[in-house]
Amino acid sequence: MKPANQISLTVFVMVLLAACSGNSTDRVADSSSSDSAKKEATLPLQLIAAQEALYEVIDREAKAEILGSGYAWTEGPLWIPSEGMLLFSEIPANRVHAWKQGAEAPEVYLDPAGFTGEGTRGGELGSNGLLLDPEGNLVLCQHGDRRLARMTAPIANPAAEYETIVGEFNNQRFNSPNDAVYDAAGNLYFTDPPYGLEHRMEDPAKEIPYQGVYRYSQAGDLSLLLDSLTRPNGLAFFPGENHLLIANSDPEKPYWYRYAVAEDGSLSQGEIYRDASDVGAEEPGLPDGLKIRSDGTVFATGPGGVWIFDPEGQELGRIDVGQRCSNVALNETEDVLFVTADSYVLRIELK
Repeated sequence: MKPANQISLTVFVMVLLAACSGNSTDRVADSSSSDSAKKEATLPLQLIAAQEALYEVIDREAKAEILGSGYAWTEGPLWIPSEGMLLFSEIPANRVHAWKQGAEAPEVYLDPAGFTGEGTRGGELGSNGLLLDPEGNLVLCQHGDRRLARMTAPIANPAAEYETIVGEFNNQRFNSPNDAVYDAAGNLYFTDPPYGLEHRMEDPAKEIPYQGVYRYSQAGDLSLLLDSLTRPNGLAFFPGENHLLIANSDPEKPYWYRYAVAEDGSLSQGEIYRDASDVGAEEPGLPDGLKIRSDGTVFATGPGGVWIFDPEGQELGRIDVGQRCSNVALNETEDVLFVTADSYVLRIELK
């Protein structure tokens, strides 16, 4: 028979171990940084079908897997096939993060990412849209530096070292390049709303009076394509590159516009592709980032989640994850959709 003090000590140790074990379990269950937790952690996903054909694009039982959470505001997702890696911007924190399959959590990839100047400033100062140039270099829409910039370091060995691709039009600094896309010939199209300016439209540093859509040619020529959109944002080419889709993030004009693309890259025949006013009156969010699959299926963030349109422009439905969605990316086989949604980064399987 053990002495009383030894029994008391044994019981105390057992209770302490049980308590520690319980706390550890709670931390793992609640932490998005645990690989096992990430595999189980999902956000509730609701499919809102406008047509039965929605389920030819996404399974009825699809889930939104949480890859990372707790960020200030996520944007600009970009899948890098050569690295099996997803990059995304955290705009207020002025960082780009990277997630890889099997990693415990996303890691900081670039810091700073959008504002590289001296001192501090408020507003959306980080990078926004991310893309690869024709040579496979990382290109960033840098809000804080008000330019399109190229990271000079290799993708696999990143460093916060950048060179300007283009930063002004007619000797006036851009507002804050937001999103961009290259065509097959290597010409760069991009939007320039005021969101990266600390005081947006009222910012005394705003030099260009409109919110433009531009084309920077492979030869180094910059041309203004549109100055009529109030808040141009995400953009993408339809297959064949004969038409360009542009999101307008204006609560007064929450539209997606489609334009014909001429041989010289100019835009014409603009039309409203979809007016989101009806959903926007009830659901949070605005037309924002978008991607178009090689079969012509459109995935566009907007009020109430991610909108899906078929190649003919018919609305198939929406993916509602209960968060304001900012942008999307596709993997190389186009059967995975990555979504930046407020403080989350999500992965959703497609068909």
